[in-house]
Amino acid sequence: MSLATAKRVLRIESEAIAGLIDRLDDRFEKAVELLYACKGRVVVTGLGKSGLIGRKTAATFASIGTPSLFLHAAEALHGDLGMLTADDVLLAISSSGETEELVELMESVKRLGVHIITLTANPRSTLASTSDIVLDIAVKEEACSLNLAPTASTAAALAMGDALAISLLERRGFKEEDFAALHPGGRLGKKLRRVEALMHAGEDAPRVLPTAKMPDVIYEMSRKGLGLAAVTEANGRVLGIITDGDLRRVMLKQNENVLGLTAADCMTKNPVTIPRTELAASALRRMEEKKITSILVVDSAGRLEGVLHVHDLWTLQLF
Repeated sequence: MSLATAKRVLRIESEAIAGLIDRLDDRFEKAVELLYACKGRVVVTGLGKSGLIGRKTAATFASIGTPSLFLHAAEALHGDLGMLTADDVLLAISSSGETEELVELMESVKRLGVHIITLTANPRSTLASTSDIVLDIAVKEEACSLNLAPTASTAAALAMGDALAISLLERRGFKEEDFAALHPGGRLGKKLRRVEALMHAGEDAPRVLPTAKMPDVIYEMSRKGLGLAAVTEANGRVLGIITDGDLRRVMLKQNENVLGLTAADCMTKNPVTIPRTELAASALRRMEEKKITSILVVDSAGRLEGVLHVHDLWTLQLF
């Protein structure tokens, strides 16, 4: 019985969200442009379940670099209206469009000259009539068996808020680097850490000159424990790399006196490199694409700055 109910709820809510797609038109585009042009903050307001959706929507905008806050509609009527400025955009959420506190609030908001975007299931409502842009979030039915508890309608409102936020993200050209600056904590923060915070640098980075004899190369590789050595010029510019795999391949060649060779004789030229500002997640993708376990970190002139090993990324639980 419970499984059947769960499947029905998920079906109704998914259909409610899918039903929004065909209703998207130039009003949505105008809403995104209005948000893009906003010089202040995106202030989200609502009451009850719509208010809870509003809080999450405001948090989503903030997480993508758009200054945003939630304004409780009732509290706004008792002093919190001072949180609004003429440079802000108000995003109001109300299924009925007739929520008393929201309707009462609109007169003061309009007086401040604040632009209003409304998400409502009733485009002919009082709230809609006072708004600059109205986005229809109506649903055929609630997932509640009594068709009373806000379920499908809140899912639709939440999805429309996400659609606005992500469209704005792309309109602004928001990148991983921007996201990293706003999410320094938790697993997401770890994923967005930069290579420079994880690499083996300075004396910890294994490096040899191209004239180094192989016993010295092997010693450097063993001493630093990363299974490789970068081959660089005296000024640090990377010429190549020698890995454990390179050593095995050289040793398998017949009649080859490995110990008499130099680093230049055994190195792989033009190794994969990344800048120190690369994100950890991006570095992992590069390593997976190239099927390598280590990668050299270089500056703009190609000089070695460090070495990043796949083990350093395992500690971030990116896998």
